[in-house]
Order: sequence, then C-alpha cells, then structure tokens
Amino acid sequence: MGFATRLDILTCERGRLAVGIDPMPSVLASWGLEPTLAGLEACARGIVEELGAHVAVFKPQSAFFEAFGSAGVAVLEHVLEDIRQCGALSLLDVKRGDIGSSMEGYATAYLDDASPLRADAITVSPYLGVGSLLPAIDRAMATGRGIYVLARTSNPDGATIQTATTGGNTVAQHVVDTITAGNPGWDYAVGLVVGATHAELGCDVSGFNGSILVPGIGAQGGTMAGVRDVFGQASARVLPTVSRDVIGHGRSDLMRRAQIFLADGRDVGL
Repeated sequence: MGFATRLDILTCERGRLAVGIDPMPSVLASWGLEPTLAGLEACARGIVEELGAHVAVFKPQSAFFEAFGSAGVAVLEHVLEDIRQCGALSLLDVKRGDIGSSMEGYATAYLDDASPLRADAITVSPYLGVGSLLPAIDRAMATGRGIYVLARTSNPDGATIQTATTGGNTVAQHVVDTITAGNPGWDYAVGLVVGATHAELGCDVSGFNGSILVPGIGAQGGTMAGVRDVFGQASARVLPTVSRDVIGHGRSDLMRRAQIFLADGRDVGL
C-alpha cells in the first residue's frame, strides 16, 4: 500500500493533524525536564505514548536529536519505532537536499526498509533542482513511502528565494508545477510543504494532486480557519501541523491541546 493511500486511511480514522516532535529546551522545561539526553528521550517518547492512538501523523524534527550526537540519533530511532508500533505515520523533518550519490545516501538512510532511521515520509529541499530529488523519490516509490518538497515555507526569510521569479513564475510555483506533473507517475507520493503564515502564498496550489504539509499553525501565528481561507479548494489535501502549541504546555495537557486543534480542523472542514 502506497504512502498516499495509507495517509488517507489514517486521517479519515484519526483526523487531519500532524503533531511535531520538537523537544527543544523550552519544551523540555515545560515538561519539568532538563535539556539532557534523558530529558530528550522522556519528552519525545512521552509525546508518542500519550497521543499515539489518536493522531495520524507525527513529525519529529531531526535537528533536536542530532544535537546530542549519536546517542540522540539512537533516541530518534526509538521514537520512530514507537510511532510504527502505535500505528501512526512518521514524517521525519530532515530537509535534506543534495545531488547524485549523496542524495542516494540520504534516501537509503531515511527511506530504505533496512534502515533503523526509516520513516514513512521525509521533508526534502529542492534548491539544487527538483531533479536532484529523484533518488529519494525513486526510493520512496520502491518502499511505499512519501516525500514532502519545500515550496513556500512559513519563515519570512524564505520569500527572498521562493517568490523570486523564473520563466514568468515564482520559484515556489515552479516547484508546485514540477511535482504536480510528476505525481501521477509517482503514485501521488510526493507532497509539498507550504506554510500557514502567509496571507498570499505566492503560488497556486489549487490544482495540486498530492498531500500538502502546512506548518506554522499555533505558535507561529497560523490558524486552522486561516488555512481554510488561504488554501480554499486545496484544503482537502492539507495536512495541518502543530508543534509547540500542542507539546509545549507539559505532558498533562497534551491530549487536550491536540483535541482542540483536531476539533478546530473539523469545524472549518479540514
């Protein structure tokens, strides 16, 4: 079963929400934990333990685990296994982008069936050319996994590159159009990353045919209602993502916070 089908099934069952696993120092503090390896593991695995039966997708941010070196990466391996065991999907936020054998190496690390760091999907950067992502796309296709390509990110600095024009379109639109054209042959396993913090996206996603990961909801200012307003008819393909506003209020408040965003999404038709 391909990634797009698995995502559709799970979001129908559990709701359309991805919870970010971003165990940064401020989040650890809200849990009463020290910024240590033990604190990292208690927080990250605790998020999955509390929400694993209720949330369709978890999005671990690799950077917070890598900061602890090999021991932190080992914790990430445990978190990914925890997500598999609870029946949710893992979307590993690594934003890798390279060429040739280097991209093959990243694809093997995160998308190969035999890798301890395998995830159900990963984020990738197209700024060495969308064609440079083909090794990752091919590996995802071969293993039933997914890819999310950065198109219009939620950070303000992204506009400098992403809304620059090439061939009469913005760079973001070029990414959208290229992935849209390739997706039928890629079994719709390739999605986009488009942030929730823009009143105007700078690209037209109304005809996009894959999943759209939408970060920036909550602490960065985006809302579920705003997502519906901005994405319009593409809202049915949106996967809203919340991190700090779910996980950053302590373990005891996790479920309540997640349920608020799930309810808000249902109320606006996401």
